Amino acid sequence: MPITTTTHLNFRGDAHAALGFYHSVFGGDVVAVTYKDAGAVQNPDEADWVMWGQVTADNGFRVMAYDVPSHTPWNPGENAVFVSVRGDDTDEITALWDRLTVGSTIMRPLEPAQWAPLYGMAKDRFGVVWVLDVAAPADDRTPA
Repeated sequence: MPITTTTHLNFRGDAHAALGFYHSVFGGDVVAVTYKDAGAVQNPDEADWVMWGQVTADNGFRVMAYDVPSHTPWNPGENAVFVSVRGDDTDEITALWDRLTVGSTIMRPLEPAQWAPLYGMAKDRFGVVWVLDVAAPADDRTPA
């Protein structure tokens, strides 16, 4: 039976904006359920925060997000998670990079690397670190 994994990002009040941004980059469908929608409001100031959200695109991209309520400890940490987006089409990865890096801090420009035809790393305006790369052809990945 096949399984899938989905990156689940945690925010504190920015999940709705982050989901909208990722939808603008990757396309697909976005769904967001607020604490108010779910009847789970514990703090009225957080009623419109996202309790569960997801972007799902036809190309296989999927990311989930929610807003950690203030009564729950949350610390984004340093380098806790990278979201990796890998494809085999340089034009597609470059187009995603161009959209994703608007307002981002470029940690490593999207360019050829020893291990990949293209590789880049950026921290987006929500503090999420993204790694985009073009997969090397199978025969280029064989260890020597």
